[in-house]
Amino acid sequence: MTKIIIVGGGIAGLSAAYHLQKNARTPLAITVLEAGDAWGGKITTERVDGFVIEGGPDTFIVTKPWALQLCRELGIADRLRGTNPQTKKTYILKNGKLHELPGGLTMMIPTDVGAMLRTGLLSWPQKARMGLDFLLPAKNGQGDESIGGFVTRRLGRGAYENLIEPLMSGIYAGDGDKLSLQATFPYLRDLEIKHGGLVKGALALRRSRMKNGKAAAPGSRSIFLTPLNGLAEMVETLVRTLGKNGVDLRLNSRVKRIAYGGSQVSPWRVHLENAPPLEADALILAAPAYVSGDLLAEAAPSLARELRAIEYVSTATISLAYRQADLPRPLDGYGYVIPRREGRRALACTWTSTKFPHRAPDGYALLRVFVGRAGQERAIPWDEAGLLEIARRELRHTLGITAEPLLARVFRWEKAMPQYNLGHPERLARIESALANFPALALAGNGYRGIGIPDCIHSGELAAERVANYARNSVIPSRETLR
Repeated sequence: MTKIIIVGGGIAGLSAAYHLQKNARTPLAITVLEAGDAWGGKITTERVDGFVIEGGPDTFIVTKPWALQLCRELGIADRLRGTNPQTKKTYILKNGKLHELPGGLTMMIPTDVGAMLRTGLLSWPQKARMGLDFLLPAKNGQGDESIGGFVTRRLGRGAYENLIEPLMSGIYAGDGDKLSLQATFPYLRDLEIKHGGLVKGALALRRSRMKNGKAAAPGSRSIFLTPLNGLAEMVETLVRTLGKNGVDLRLNSRVKRIAYGGSQVSPWRVHLENAPPLEADALILAAPAYVSGDLLAEAAPSLARELRAIEYVSTATISLAYRQADLPRPLDGYGYVIPRREGRRALACTWTSTKFPHRAPDGYALLRVFVGRAGQERAIPWDEAGLLEIARRELRHTLGITAEPLLARVFRWEKAMPQYNLGHPERLARIESALANFPALALAGNGYRGIGIPDCIHSGELAAERVANYARNSVIPSRETLR
C-alpha cells in the first residue's frame, strides 16, 4: 500500500486527498496533516444569530469549473446560491465619493462608449486618452510587463488608477506596477495581439459570447456562487467524505521539517512537532509556498529557495452587522472598491447582505471591510482593536454609519495573499525544473497559478495526479540528484 502524506488542510490539500481516494487504482494510505485546529485554511464561516459571516473568501467563480464540479460530486450543488440579481451595482471610490462602476465592462475592459462618456471616474482628457487604444498598434515582442504598465500603455494612466487598479487590487491585494501580466491576466495581452487593441478585443469577445450563449449556473445566472450556509459547507462535506473513505485526517499536526531518505522504501520522512515522524512514499505540500520552502530546506535546498522567494501580503476582513434602520443610506449594490491613490487603509467594502441576502436576517445589514494590500502593511495596526477602528472609520467616512455595530468579527490573515510579481512565470519554470527530480513530490495551493477557490481545487487535483502517477511507476531518484 502506497503511503501518501498531504501537508496542509486547506481546500487545496483536502481536494488533493479527495481526488486521490476517488481515483485510486492501487491501494493508498492517505494522511492529511493540518497545523491548526480547523480544516479549510482561509475558508472559515461563522453562523451566529441568523448571520452567515465569511472570514476569508465569500464566493467562487463558475467560469473556472473545478469548484462547481466538486460541489456536484459532493452532492451539495442544490445548495448553491448566486449573487442577488435584483441589485447589481458596484461602486468605486474617488475623492471620497462613490461612483457607480460603468456598464459594459468585459473582463475589466470598457466596451460601452456611452457609459464611459457619462462616468465621473475619469476626466475628459482621460477619456480621450482611452480612445487612443483604437489607434495604437500592438506591441511587438513576447516579454512580460506589469499590469500597470500594460494598461497605462493601452488606455492611459488615468484609466488604470481610477478604474482598472481598484478592480485588480480587489482580487490580488497587490501593486499593479509590480504584478506580472503574464501570471495574472494573460488574456489581456492575447486580446491586444489578436485584435490590435484592448477595447477591440473585448468587443470581439463580447460578440462571440452573445453569439454562442453563456452557460448559466444551476438555479442561477450568476457567475459567482456560494453554499447557503457559507463556503465552510464545502469543507465540512469534504471532511466527512474523506473520513468515511478511510483518509487519516489529523488536526494540530504541525510539520517542522521534511527529510529525504533516498531509499526504495518510503523515501520521505515527515518530522512533526509533537508526534513521532511519519514515513511516506509520496508527498503533497499544500501549504503556503514559503512554508513549503522552509520544510524542504534540508531535503531540497534549491527548490526551497525558489519557494521562499514568492512574496505574500497580509490581509484582514472585518464584518459588522447593523439594523437597516441605523443606516443613513440604502445598500443598493454589492459594495465598493478603493483605488490605491485614495490613500485609504481599507481596500474594499462588500455589502454582504445585499450581495447575498440569505446571509443576514430580514431588517438587518451585514457589511465586510477588507484591509491590507502590497506596500501598505506597515501603516496598518494588525491588532483586533486597530482593525476594527479602521473598518468603522471607513464606514463612517464613506457611508455615514455612526451607529454601534450589533456584532463584529475580525479575521486576520498573516502572509495570506501571494504576489505574482514580475518574474513569477520564470520562477514557476525553475520550480517545475526542480520538481522534475522529485517524482514523489507535488505542490498545491494559491502560491503558483491562481488564487481563487477553483484554482486551489484544481491545483490539488493536479498534485494528486502527479503523485498517483508516481505510485504506479515508483521511480525514485538518488539523493544526489535532488541537490
